[in-house]
Amino acid sequence: MVRTVDKKKREKLIMQYAPLVKNIVGRLAAKLPIDSADKEDLVNVGIMGLMSALEKYDKNRNVQFETYASFRIRGAVLDELRAKDWVPRATRSKDNKLENAMVVLEKKLGRAPTEDEIAQQLNIPLEEYFKLLDEARCISLISTEDLPPDYLERYSREDIVEEISAGNPLNLLVNMEIKDKLKKAVDKLPEKERLVLSLYYFEEMTMKETGRVMSLTESRVCQLHAQAVLRLRSMVKFYQ
Repeated sequence: MVRTVDKKKREKLIMQYAPLVKNIVGRLAAKLPIDSADKEDLVNVGIMGLMSALEKYDKNRNVQFETYASFRIRGAVLDELRAKDWVPRATRSKDNKLENAMVVLEKKLGRAPTEDEIAQQLNIPLEEYFKLLDEARCISLISTEDLPPDYLERYSREDIVEEISAGNPLNLLVNMEIKDKLKKAVDKLPEKERLVLSLYYFEEMTMKETGRVMSLTESRVCQLHAQAVLRLRSMVKFYQ
């Protein structure tokens, strides 16, 4: 186990994985209105998550340390973000407005609505809809409100490690009851949005790198990502 390492080895491991912490914080902070000082605070929180990973990692389980550490770091940072409620109320309100429009159209059409149809449902020009998407970049895939209150108590560390070893990052974001609904929803996404999610979450590309692969601007990739996330949230509700 990593927890048996002495102080010098521990410090060396922290230095070795510090870039991983900064990378995870950078990806999460990119979606939120966070300044450099706040970002540095999140890096410190991420380091605490890394230290927790060093203490609790069990090499006898079939999972790489970096994978396990990434989960611990991301979890610590997300907990801090939720505690400080980084998403502005105005932004959350707009997100809910978009999501509700998608839920209505999904039920009415029996498929994922187009951008034009969503704009019409909201009774706004398409350009204004795109602006709303730009403002929705900080939304999360599944909010804490979507999870049962005893979620953390119901799933042990061993359960979580098994989810990590399965190799699907999205599994870490939702509980067992939501997974099947989410898989159905992903299958119904438009092709471009599925590709954005695949490159961003599974290939771990940045928005800019994803844009290069898809021959799109970084701004357009961000819009597609936000739209895909909103669609998934609305579809999960539709399947409930």
